[in-house]
Amino acid sequence: TDGAVVLTSRIPLPDCERCALLITLNRPHKKNCFNTEVCHKLAQIFHNVAEEVQGYDFNCNNDNDSCNNEEGQLAAVILTGAGKSFCAGADLSAPPNPLHQSSDLPHHLQWNPVYQMSRVGIPIIGAVRGHVITGGFELALACDILIGSHTTTFRDTHVKFGLAPCWGLSQ
Repeated sequence: TDGAVVLTSRIPLPDCERCALLITLNRPHKKNCFNTEVCHKLAQIFHNVAEEVQGYDFNCNNDNDSCNNEEGQLAAVILTGAGKSFCAGADLSAPPNPLHQSSDLPHHLQWNPVYQMSRVGIPIIGAVRGHVITGGFELALACDILIGSHTTTFRDTHVKFGLAPCWGLSQ
């Protein structure tokens, strides 16, 4: 890997001109715990996906070249984590600002990954394994579909650390 905290790649789907976007949390040494950089990168990626999908003409037929860009239209997003864990929550040594992450102000929503996920007009599939804890649990719940391995454990530890859920776990 190139040191990026979040990786993306487009995966062509067989027998069609569409693809899936694979988004990988890439901090396996920290069990993919997120800090401000990870939150901002995820928010930016999901914002860009939402903008791209809004431009699609879902009623087009296969004979219309305007339906396909160079890489093919996105059919779905797959969110996963590198290594043995999906996401063990916030990196408590450098957490994102919880007031900003729970704010409804536009300049804060811009950097809120769960808000940006809600804007995506195609399915988001969470491919989870290992730890899915607190904020990682909230990221998973923001997905439309979850697929887990036998190693997956879900936990909410907000109260243990005196935190309030920012991304909907309390809803």
